[in-house]
Amino acid sequence: MTAIPQQVLARQKAQLNTFIAAQTALFSGFEKLIDLNLKVVKASLDEVALRSQQASDVKDAQEAVAFSSGLVQPGAEKALAYGKHVYDIVTGVQTELVKLGEEQIAEGQVQISDAIDQWSKNAPTGSEGAVALIKSSLATATSAYDSMTKAAKQAAEVAESNLNAAANATFKAASDAADAANKVASPRSRRAAAAA
Repeated sequence: MTAIPQQVLARQKAQLNTFIAAQTALFSGFEKLIDLNLKVVKASLDEVALRSQQASDVKDAQEAVAFSSGLVQPGAEKALAYGKHVYDIVTGVQTELVKLGEEQIAEGQVQISDAIDQWSKNAPTGSEGAVALIKSSLATATSAYDSMTKAAKQAAEVAESNLNAAANATFKAASDAADAANKVASPRSRRAAAAA
């Protein structure tokens, strides 16, 4: 068998393996999302049953206000935790796909470099300048790709940092709102209890 058909078969096998790895990463992420959602639904049903029982035990306005304001903060915490889990799953899948893409690009760069080397060995005399230009262009393109990849990774890190900061601010705002509701509700419920 000649070298060219072996190279073609090797490339096809590598592409198939990459496709299977990408499909596996996507399916794994989908599976994790389904598992997370099933856990959230089960926990929500359990909590609804518990809160329903607690609501039926409320006897006066003060307890009702305390009960309702006590629902705000845990709900915000759970929503924040759910969003963080989803973000982590999606980021994990994205990281795996980026890694596969980078491996493909690196392999493609090696193949192009090998092809240029092979071509330069068989090139006619006097084409050294053209070969050097092609090699220089490939090195420049590789350098540009590396720079873009680093910039994209830095941008992703900044975005993640901003997302975490926004999530923390949202959680703090929800906590502050719950605390404010408790402070406002307490005097009202005392007045309502005194009037009764």
